[in-house]
Order: sequence, then structure tokens, then C-alpha cells
Amino acid sequence: MTRAISILNALLLLPISNIPGQEQVTPVQPNSASSSQVSDASHSGSPDVILASGDLLAVSVAGAPEYHYDVRVSSAGEASLPMLGNVKVAGLSTLLAENVVAQRLQEKGFFNDPQVSIFVKEYATAGISVLGEVQKPGIYPLPGQRTLLDAISAAGGVTPKAGKSVTITHRDAMDNPETVPLSRDNEQTMTNMAVQPGDTVVVSKAGMVYVVGDVKEPTGIILDNPRLTVLQAIAVAHGTNPTASLKSATLIHKATSSTPQQVPIPLDAILAAKSPDLELQPDDIVFVPVSTAKVIKRRTFEALVQTATGMAIWGTRY
Repeated sequence: MTRAISILNALLLLPISNIPGQEQVTPVQPNSASSSQVSDASHSGSPDVILASGDLLAVSVAGAPEYHYDVRVSSAGEASLPMLGNVKVAGLSTLLAENVVAQRLQEKGFFNDPQVSIFVKEYATAGISVLGEVQKPGIYPLPGQRTLLDAISAAGGVTPKAGKSVTITHRDAMDNPETVPLSRDNEQTMTNMAVQPGDTVVVSKAGMVYVVGDVKEPTGIILDNPRLTVLQAIAVAHGTNPTASLKSATLIHKATSSTPQQVPIPLDAILAAKSPDLELQPDDIVFVPVSTAKVIKRRTFEALVQTATGMAIWGTRY
């Protein structure tokens, strides 16, 4: 009986991989690599949520109900765990943090091949901020693995004034925002990258082109067409008035300097196909002035018409 108990105790002390009939499980091999080295090697390929300061974590070991603790990541990015002390977890994915904690527990001899589980119970920043040209800007709780389209959809989609780019600032890389194209053209695809709680998504605003002066309907045009020309812009404004000076039109262009540039627009030559149509850029202003000569001529003609009409009316009476 005593010998049987001794054999049983010996089996309990054996690693799981050495027990006959059990499936081989490769344990975490102890090495001198630190948690930061693990992060550098595998962080970019991990699809899990990245941990950050202020997150509340539930850390547990399978088969060891006594090792279950709720810890909050400190401002230094560390989680204070019993038997281990402070463990650097900020900037790691949950998968990598589990590996780091398991490795530390095994190195110190507390567990043999521990199966560590880390669950984020509360995020320091629980939502994704979606700002800019979206229908409902705000912070949306989207935990887990989400994409850029998920965030924009949660905000009601983009507005008609939305531009063609989106800037994503990840909470673990605040100094390195990413800008990706946003296309509503069915023939193009946008970069539907992953976003995480704490990220900020900003949808850009499309540029505007303004047509003012002696046109029928002065207006501002959303520059969703990258090749909008002067004639197209004037067409959107329903054309020029009869008193417009086609030879004196001006393009006011916002240059890099503080003083805008003024470029003459030969509208008469462009309409006669004798001069190339000019392409417009964001914040350009097309100004069509009034022709004084045409105004005087028009008023003179109207006065003559009124005089002739009056004479005709008086002539019929007398």
C-alpha cells in the first residue's frame, strides 16, 4: 500500500507530457528573453486587443482556481501579480501577455506548463472615437476585433461632404497616425484595417470650390470629382448672366503663402475651344465680374424699348 502511494505521488510530480497515454504538450521553454523582446518579435502579427494603462484585467491559470486575480494596469504599463510582482503588459496583445505571465510563473517554479488566461474586463478607453465627416460623431463601444468599416458604420456612415481619406490614431501609437484612402466608388476598394478600443478615427472633409460673381446661382461645389474644371463649375452654377465679363474672369487660388494667387481665366476663349479648360483645386474661387459696358448697353437697350413702347401707346390714343 505504501509503495503504491509512493508511485502515485511520483506520477503527480511528473510533467504532463511524460505521463503515459497523454497527448504531448510542448511547454513554454524558459529563456532569458524579456517581455519587451517578446513584444518586439510578435506584436505586429497579433490580432488581439492591445493592452494599455488603466485596463482592468482578469488573470487566471487553468486548473488553479486559487490563482485568479483582477488587476489594473498601472500608469507605468505594469500589472502587479501575486508571486510575480510587476509584469510589463502595456503594448502587448492579450495573447502575448498570457505567454509572458506563463513564462514567468514557470521560470519561478510555481507551475509546470501553466495555461494562463487574460481577459480584459474594462478598457481604460472603452470605445472607438469616430469624428469628422460622419453622420453621428461620437465614442462607440466596439470591443474585440473590429475594422474601420465597423467604426464608420456605427457612426451612421459618412456625410456627403466626406473626403477621400481617413486618419486612424491607435491608442498604442499616438505619435504615428495612419492615413488610408476612403473610396465610395464601387470600382475601388478602401483599406479596411483593424481598429481597437481607444483608437480615434477621423474622416476627412472634401475640398470645396466656389463660383461667385455674375453667375445665375453662386454656389459652393464639393470637390468629389478630382478633375473638376472651370466650365464644369460654372455649369453647376447654371451658367453666367448676360452681363458677365467673360474676358475678365479670375481664378483665386489658395497658395502655400499667405497671399492668394490670382490667375486670369479667358472664359471667352475657353468657350470657343481656343484655350484649354483649367482644372480646379480645393478652396479655389472662380470669380466672374460684371461687364460695365454690357450693363450700360443693356440698360440703354431697355430704355429704348420702354421709350418706343410708350410712344406706340400714346400714338394709338391720339
